[in-house]
Amino acid sequence: MPAHKVLVADPIAEKGIEELRAAPEIEVDVKLGLSEDELVALAPEYSAIIVRSGVKITAPVIEAGAGVLKAIGRAGVGVDNIDIPAATKNGVVVMNTPAGNTISTAEHAFTLMMSLARHIPQAHASVAEGRFKEGRKAYKGVELYHKTLAILGMGRIGSEFARRAMAFGMRVVVYDPYLAANKAKTMRVELCDTVDEAVVQADFITLHMPKTKETTHLINAERLAKMKPGVRIINCARGGLVDEKALLAAIEAGQVAGAALDVYETEPPSTDDPLLQREEIVLTPHLGASTEEAQENVGIEIALAIRDTLLSGTVVNAVNMPNIDEKTLAEIGPYLKLAETLGRLTAQISPNQPEFFRINYSGKVSDIDTTLITRSALKGYLEVGAGSGSVNYLNAPAMAEGHGVRVTESRPAEDSEFTDLIEVVVGNSDEESSAAGTFFGNQPRIVKLRERFVEASPEGTLLLLENDDTPGIIGRVGQCLGDHKINIASMSLSRNQVGGRALSILNLDSLPGEEVVSSLEEVDGIHGARVVSL
Repeated sequence: MPAHKVLVADPIAEKGIEELRAAPEIEVDVKLGLSEDELVALAPEYSAIIVRSGVKITAPVIEAGAGVLKAIGRAGVGVDNIDIPAATKNGVVVMNTPAGNTISTAEHAFTLMMSLARHIPQAHASVAEGRFKEGRKAYKGVELYHKTLAILGMGRIGSEFARRAMAFGMRVVVYDPYLAANKAKTMRVELCDTVDEAVVQADFITLHMPKTKETTHLINAERLAKMKPGVRIINCARGGLVDEKALLAAIEAGQVAGAALDVYETEPPSTDDPLLQREEIVLTPHLGASTEEAQENVGIEIALAIRDTLLSGTVVNAVNMPNIDEKTLAEIGPYLKLAETLGRLTAQISPNQPEFFRINYSGKVSDIDTTLITRSALKGYLEVGAGSGSVNYLNAPAMAEGHGVRVTESRPAEDSEFTDLIEVVVGNSDEESSAAGTFFGNQPRIVKLRERFVEASPEGTLLLLENDDTPGIIGRVGQCLGDHKINIASMSLSRNQVGGRALSILNLDSLPGEEVVSSLEEVDGIHGARVVSL
């Protein structure tokens, strides 16, 4: 009797299924279109479940399979349909296939841009409907040659799009806060410091970023108003990056000449959605990864990953845990969590276009193998911009290298003030930022921030303030937060000298909105306020 059963709950390439069935220790069942209740009932039978984007693996499903379920494989990149915290809590490895559909998605996005430039779908319809002469007059397009293209997000897909655009003679400007200037120069693209700097000069804009809190409605009404009249926008990445209501209004006003969308804020979009009625918009039904090659690639890739995990314990492209044995994990587990948190913190305070990522180890931690700890810090750092589904312990170094970021470890010879200290330093030739943490007993603490000694709990929401060291400042901060119903859990203040500038860190019980930050910045004596989510 086979040692493991694998449930394929979404369609994957037959060759992937064949790879699994080739192992005598594995039995494969293909059962499509299952409801959550059906999955809950079946989960205790299976060592692994493979899905694409259609089936959701929820906490009840994972908990039902606890003790038997070892791995969940996503044939694709995004893992929004898998409850990652529940999987981690129950010791279930979640894996994806981040590279399998790169070319497919890049080509589809480029096809959308060309269709948008030359009105291909609309022109086809005019001929099919017997409107040949009318179509020939109505659908005068524009050339790509010598036009400026803005690419927002220069990961694998954005980079492939850039190569194709340059082959068509386009000028390419890009925004990616994790792309180093020297890497951009090598790629022959112009690196911009802000989204606005990129989009205001663009004739075409294409998005290739994950959907995060920071990137939701990245293209909004305010930003659309700043763009060149007649700009054209392509979104083949994630629904929600573009504010669809604002886009529609900009098209109706003539500010935007057209858009091409493969993803939507709600999928499928409602049949009465006014976007569907606009002839200026080219629409496709989430086809970015829908090529024979891409589906075969991701199907085979996830099948092999599941097979190796079940049979040999090898973990490839895990999004939620490292590939280490239990004894080692028990030793370095606390360091992993602290390092990842420091990475996430540093990502939110460090300069754009970093050239180096350095992690310094002092004390007891410097005597152990810190490879995985460094990867954990790097994973936390990159996740802030790339999204948790794209970065894992295995691909973090390659992703950093792909952005031109040099990753190093160091063990300073001088004595540290702490028994253990992990410090993450990120920067470029002009500036750098750093955060360091240690343990007080078993409790992790942030003890340095930008070379200033502080003390804060590395969890939840932090409010960082740059303020004058003057009487009454703390009271004014407390009053402002109190007016907005924001409770302070703890506070640490660090100053260089009496009456000078101070750095204050507040642990808050809830996440303050932009209006709170704006109110704080208006307080007399406050020179900067930043919210950091850990």
